[in-house]
Amino acid sequence: MAARLQSLAPILMPVLALIALIATYHRHLPTGVAILVGAILIGAVLAAVHHAEVVAHRVGEPLGSIVLAVAVTVIEVGLIVTLMIAGGHDVETLARNTAFAAVMITCNGIVGLSLLLGSVKHGLPRFNREGTGAALSVVAALAGMALVLPAFTTGASGGRFTGVQLAFVAVAALALWLAFVSTQTGRHRDFFLPVKLTSDPKLDSTDSGDHADPPSNRATIISLVLLVLSLLAVVQLGHTVQPNIEDGLDAAGIPGAFVGVVIAFIVLLPEGIAASRAALGNRLQTSLNLGYGSAIASIGLTIPAIAVASIWLDGPLVLGLDSVQIVLLAITLLVSTLTVAPGRSTRLQGIIHLIILAAFVFLAISP
Repeated sequence: MAARLQSLAPILMPVLALIALIATYHRHLPTGVAILVGAILIGAVLAAVHHAEVVAHRVGEPLGSIVLAVAVTVIEVGLIVTLMIAGGHDVETLARNTAFAAVMITCNGIVGLSLLLGSVKHGLPRFNREGTGAALSVVAALAGMALVLPAFTTGASGGRFTGVQLAFVAVAALALWLAFVSTQTGRHRDFFLPVKLTSDPKLDSTDSGDHADPPSNRATIISLVLLVLSLLAVVQLGHTVQPNIEDGLDAAGIPGAFVGVVIAFIVLLPEGIAASRAALGNRLQTSLNLGYGSAIASIGLTIPAIAVASIWLDGPLVLGLDSVQIVLLAITLLVSTLTVAPGRSTRLQGIIHLIILAAFVFLAISP
C-alpha cells in the first residue's frame, strides 16, 4: 500500500496543490491551514523535480541537465519575484539572501551530509578531483562576481550594481553556467563520472550503463503537463503562505531576511534527498555533482533571471553580501578546496561542512 501511494504521489501532489491554490487564493490563512499548505507546497516541489527528471531522461543529455536546472530555477525565481512583488520584509535583499543561502546549503549541507553518510557506510569513498574541482571553481567565480563584488563597487551604493554592471554580471553568470554544462555533458564528461577502482569493467566502471529505458512519449507529455501545473502551484502557494512565514519569524524574533533561507531549503530539498541516497549507495561523485551543480544553477541562472525581472520590479536590488556573509563564504570556499584536493572523503570533512552550515543558519537567525 505504501509503495502504491509513493508511486502515485508525483501525480496526486500537483492536483492537490492546484486544489489548495484555488481554495486559498487571495485569502489570509489560519496558522494550522498555512502549515498544511506549506506541506503541500514542499510536496509540489518534489513532484515538480520528479517530472522534470522524467522529461530530462526522455530528451537526453545535454538537454536533460538544462531541463532540470531550468525547472529548479523557475521555482526559485518564481518564489523570489512573487515575494518581491508582494512586498514585505527585506525584499530588496531577498534575491541575494536566497542565492547565498543556496551556496551555503549546497556546498556545506548537501556536500557535507553526503561526505558524512558516504564515509560512515563505505569507509573512504573516492570521487573525481578533476570534475569536482572544476565545479567548485565555477561556484567560486559565480559567487565572487555576483555576490561579493557589488559590496565593493563604487558605481552604486549599498551593495548594488549599476544597470550596466548588472547586465555584464548577468551575461557572465549565464556564460559560466553554459560552459559548465557543456564541459559536464560533452568532451570532459568522464571527469564527472565515478572513479574507476578496479580493472574489471564488470565489477567497477566509471559508467555502468545501467540506465532505465527512456519514458514513452505519452509518459513524457503527462509529466510535462504535471510539471507546468506544479511550477505554477509552487509559485502561487509560496505567495499565499508568505504572510504566515513572516508572522512566524516576527513572533520568534527571527530577522525577515531568513525568508531567503527558507526558500533555498525548499527549492534544494529534492537535490538533498537525491544526493544523500547516492552517497549511501556508494555513488559519492553523483552526490557532489548534485551539490555543486545546484549551486552553479542557483547563481548562474537565478541572477540573470532576476536581473531581467528587475526591469519591471520596483525598488532597489541589493546583491552585495555583508561582512559576516563574506567571511562565511570565504571559509566555505577554503574548506571546500581542501575537501576536494585529496579526492577521497572522511567523516571529519563532512562534519566540518555541516558545522559551517550550522554557523550560517545560527547567524542568519541571530546576526
